[in-house]
Amino acid sequence: MSKNKKIGIHWMVCFLMIGMISCSSSEVETSPKQEDNQEEQPLPLTATTLTDVAYGQHPQQKYDLYLPADRSSSRTKVLVLVHGGGWIEGDKSSMTPFIDLIKERHPDHAIVNMNYVLATPVPVVPAFPNQFLDIDRVVEKLVAEKEALQILPEFGMIGTSAGAHLSLMYDFVYDEGDRIKFVVDIVGPTDFTHPFFSEDPNFELALSLFVDESQYPTGTDYAKATSPVFQVNPQSSPVALFYGDQDPLVPLDNGVALDSALTANGIPHDFTIYSGGHGDDWGEADILDLQEKISGFIREYLLVD
Repeated sequence: MSKNKKIGIHWMVCFLMIGMISCSSSEVETSPKQEDNQEEQPLPLTATTLTDVAYGQHPQQKYDLYLPADRSSSRTKVLVLVHGGGWIEGDKSSMTPFIDLIKERHPDHAIVNMNYVLATPVPVVPAFPNQFLDIDRVVEKLVAEKEALQILPEFGMIGTSAGAHLSLMYDFVYDEGDRIKFVVDIVGPTDFTHPFFSEDPNFELALSLFVDESQYPTGTDYAKATSPVFQVNPQSSPVALFYGDQDPLVPLDNGVALDSALTANGIPHDFTIYSGGHGDDWGEADILDLQEKISGFIREYLLVD
């Protein structure tokens, strides 16, 4: 499926009224009242944090919103953070290091740190496409509230592991309004047809539990339909890819495959391979490099003027 790319705020007003009385030696006259009709000037907006904002009825459909000072609907773009956890666990709190990084290096951006409905416990809400659609609900809510929040609804996405997979799928398939301007993919699974996944004896059962078959056409190859590598198209957004060369959870081949698909479709991207596993054992120099490259992507594709 290809896409066609495409806070309460209080105003305080002060009017200065000046009455001028002029006097002469012969008589006293009251001159017409002079009014200084100053234009309404809003006070600068202060930085605001809103936690556990609901975007749906499910208790996990919550996000935290960090709004910068002096924001406006003409310039304050938004970074969306999507946590990992194998689609069945994890929480937005794990993305705190990225919040700190953005606040330090990109203080004029708004930040959304979202949870989504996990595919556990029983009764299971299948991950696909419901977790993709949770991202869409967040985006649509922010677009609808852009004036109240004073944000410009242009987005960059930063996802880790399963969150990277969800971010890639949202951009490649569901972002019909061309609102996503880039995706940062940190060790995200991209190809479920790869033998690493498909030859796992539990794969078919996991896929059947993860996929809401009622939301896909009959005969759909679910492994392909939920793999970002098969959804890349010429309207896909730029991607920054980061993978480990000894990852026990997501094979480096998944990064290589996405790199090739992006190249074939002419999509700007940057592919970085670090020595180590699933990101939790990368060296300090590699973490600093990752941070700098993420900042570079923000400056290039989501610059706040």
